[in-house]
Order: sequence, then structure tokens, then C-alpha cells
Amino acid sequence: MVEIGRTIISLDVFKKHFLCDLKVCKGACCIEGDSGAPLTDEEAALVEKYYPVFKKYMPQKHIAEVEKQGYSVIDSDGDLVTPLYNKRECAYTYTSEEGILSCAIEKAFLNGEVDFRKPVSCHLFPIRISHYNDFDAVNYQQLDICRPGRECGAKKGLPLYKFLKEPLIRMYGEEWYRELEVAAEYLANQSK
Repeated sequence: MVEIGRTIISLDVFKKHFLCDLKVCKGACCIEGDSGAPLTDEEAALVEKYYPVFKKYMPQKHIAEVEKQGYSVIDSDGDLVTPLYNKRECAYTYTSEEGILSCAIEKAFLNGEVDFRKPVSCHLFPIRISHYNDFDAVNYQQLDICRPGRECGAKKGLPLYKFLKEPLIRMYGEEWYRELEVAAEYLANQSK
């Protein structure tokens, strides 16, 4: 483990390779799991605020589910999450022309329609952050659905922390990320 500020980072974040291969996995991370994407209170408010903008990208069956369940829900663990369609698929998704499950919120962001990209938990995936009183645990969640991402990352030699540079900076800031890079270089030199 590596400690930076109030975070404790798993060595897997440095040592594992990753690069999403959406052509192979088809966005499986938006379907698989026990509940919807974790949300902060602020993110839940932004989802509700921007829903009228991005819902045009969602299929009608997903819109109906959001209108039935609400913009966010509390899951069985007591966490605030996105609602699901058919108890599996994030309600804020749509299927692209390429057959890839994609995020309607992010589509509106990329089109310059909203200033909220998507929940940070989605942006950071497959890193998961557990918040404790005194620190955040930053861990790599290795799932079978992401095998194509691991294989693609290994072929490209892309460490997980570099693949997730933008969302890690979004979460903890540029100074924190620079310290992460220093730690990665130190770890790489130790293993030589």
C-alpha cells in the first residue's frame, strides 16, 4: 500500500495494466453488479438537475423506470445509487450504433450540453474508493467482465493509474496525482 495525503492506495493501482476495450466488453460495467452506480449527494442533485437535458438519449423503457423509481435510489446496503432498469442495467444508459452500452449523461457532457460528465464512481471504474473516517482506500476491483480491458492494457503496457489519470485528478486533484506518479516511479525503480 502507498499513502498519499488521506488516501491509502493498493499496489495493484500501480502494477496492474488496463485499457477499456469497449468493442469487446460492450460496456458490461453498466449492467453487471448488485446495484446502480454509487452517487454522492451532490451528484444525485446534478443528475436530477440535468435529467431533462440528457434523457433524450435514453430509451423510453429507461425513462419510464427513472420516473417510477426516482433520479437516485437507496440500495440494499443503504448507499445512494443510480436506478436500474430490469434490476441490472443502469437506467441512464443507451445502446450506441456499435452495440455498446453508453452513458446518456456523458453523451450530453461530450456534446457540451451539461457540465457534469458522469458519476465519479463510473469515471474511476475499475478503481473503487471506500471512504472511512480518517482516509480513503483506493483499490482496484478486478472483475471478470473487465478481462478485455486487462488484456488490452497489458498489450499497450498501460498501468491502471495512467489509464485513469483524468478521473483520479477529478477526484483528488493534480498535486495528489503528481505524488502518485512519484510513488509509481519509486516502485518501478524498486522492482528493477
